[in-house]
Amino acid sequence: MKKSDNLPLKLLVGIIVGIIAGLLLPEKAMTIVVTLKYVLNQLIMFCVPLIVIGFIAPSITKMGSNATRMLGVAIVIAYVSTVLATLMSMAAGYILVPHLPIASTMDGLKELPGVAFQLDIPQIMPVMSALVFSILVGLAAVWTKAKTVIAILDEFQNIVLSVVKKVVIPVLPFFIALTFCGLSYDGTITKQFPAFLLAIVIVMAGHYIWLAVLYGFAGAYSGRSAIDVVKYYGPAYLTAVGTMSSAATLAVALDGARKSPSLRPDMVEFGIPLFANIHLCGSALTETFFVMIVSKVLFGRLPSVGSMILFILLLGIFAIGAPGVPGGTVMASLGLITGILFTDPATSGDATALMLAIFALQDSFGTACNVTGDGALTLILTGYAEKHGIKEA
Repeated sequence: MKKSDNLPLKLLVGIIVGIIAGLLLPEKAMTIVVTLKYVLNQLIMFCVPLIVIGFIAPSITKMGSNATRMLGVAIVIAYVSTVLATLMSMAAGYILVPHLPIASTMDGLKELPGVAFQLDIPQIMPVMSALVFSILVGLAAVWTKAKTVIAILDEFQNIVLSVVKKVVIPVLPFFIALTFCGLSYDGTITKQFPAFLLAIVIVMAGHYIWLAVLYGFAGAYSGRSAIDVVKYYGPAYLTAVGTMSSAATLAVALDGARKSPSLRPDMVEFGIPLFANIHLCGSALTETFFVMIVSKVLFGRLPSVGSMILFILLLGIFAIGAPGVPGGTVMASLGLITGILFTDPATSGDATALMLAIFALQDSFGTACNVTGDGALTLILTGYAEKHGIKEA
């Protein structure tokens, strides 16, 4: 896509300009910023279910009789990746958290002004509904050999691709600039971040370690170059940092993955949109480490090993069903947090609030890990297809 060739530079400029603007703009100007961000967010999120349907369903039909098997493999490797990442995070938590000088004080934030007008653009369906719809329609079209439906899905994929090229990717740098402008204005960057800087640095190191493990295994298993995958993920990583949403980053991730010579095109069209919604290894890794910090801060102790393992095994399932939107993983798993780890009603509210606050500080980097890890899982799918004689669609 020619229009996205300079996307990394545009994203970096958007982040820098947004932070500076947030420090300088008055409240009246921020009303415009908040309103524009709201409208662009509505537009991008409206397109997400279309992207999911437009890429997953046709990709399933192109795999023919292998569709059911490939879907099962994709879900298994996404779950295993998430659980192993969180187990690594748990081990690091038991080793490091007792020695960290983590304070629970959180400075107050400046309140962002409300939107000048509210332009709602409701999605045609929720993202998870679009995912399930795509899978069922794709599989049913294969089972019934519905040639007309298959042809329609193929045409719809071309339409959605045009929307991605001409609408979604061009507006992303502006959306990211507006997002960082808001974070800078309300003080999230300048006030809250230092309080948990050390914990966030450790979590980010965990992201990179897990990505190295994933890509190392994927390259060894597939027999293809993992470097030729990850080097195209710069724009997607930066987009995820800015949008804090796997779903909103989907268009850029697809663009980068298609450029990789190590990934089969049919596996890209199938795997990238699917993993954007079910593979949240970075967010789950972060959440695991942070619940241990919150437990230490509020209760002076770490959760028991048994409670943490149960939490992790269930978190892997919740991550598959969590929406690929900002804070989707932690919001989907709040029931686990309060039901397994912080069960005392008198303190569960404080624990939940603190958890949400510090999770939000690094949510962008956890999302970036999720998105970048999708490339490794797609490389595993490519290797699986090659080893099992699944012909390229």
